[in-house]
Amino acid sequence: MKLDLLAFAAHPDDAEMSCGGTLIAHVAMRKKVGIVDLTRGELGTRGTPEIRKQESEAATRIIGLHVRENLELADGFFEVNQENKLKVVQVLRKYQPEVVLLNAISDRHPDHGRGSTLVSESCFLAGLKMVETVGENGEKQEHWRPKQVYHYIQDRMHTPDFVMDITPYWEQRMEAVRAYGSQFYDPNNPEENTYISSLEFLKFLEARSRDMGHLIGVEFGEAFTKERFIGVRSLFDLV
Repeated sequence: MKLDLLAFAAHPDDAEMSCGGTLIAHVAMRKKVGIVDLTRGELGTRGTPEIRKQESEAATRIIGLHVRENLELADGFFEVNQENKLKVVQVLRKYQPEVVLLNAISDRHPDHGRGSTLVSESCFLAGLKMVETVGENGEKQEHWRPKQVYHYIQDRMHTPDFVMDITPYWEQRMEAVRAYGSQFYDPNNPEENTYISSLEFLKFLEARSRDMGHLIGVEFGEAFTKERFIGVRSLFDLV
């Protein structure tokens, strides 16, 4: 299946927390949308990889994704190397997305910045004819490079290059976040508390989206940084 929009995430729940509303909005526009998670999030303090998988499947249904894959790289330890780049290149050539969304360029969790670098470099390599990869059935893949690559903003603030209005999809976006019940606030969960399991963290997610929305005069927004200049054919494309 060829996709219009493909988001990569170092961990299951990264995309939901940072660009979930944007993905939902584009599903509503009848675009083909998917997520590729780089790891299973197996180093998470709460829950298990098996629970995380069930949660990501629930979030997938809530968002309405057309595809979701997990590359099962090593959580916390994956490297920006040839082997992992080729895995990402294979996925890019498989789905041929027009637009790719990536983790933040740098962030509190080192996997986020490293995952961002891994996928960004792979987006370039995927367009090189001399980089050879094969598909799931052993066929030689055609080279493909997405038209645009954007980075969503996560825990650490970066100056955004543009903000997406997600106001109509806010509740659905947070429903997708809450699908990860083992990770976020639950007063009845006896497991050890973490940075993201507090009630204050959920309040932070709302405050961040309200702040980004305020920048463009709407209630809720999700912000992104660009890799190259954004071109328009009409000033009326900018609202």
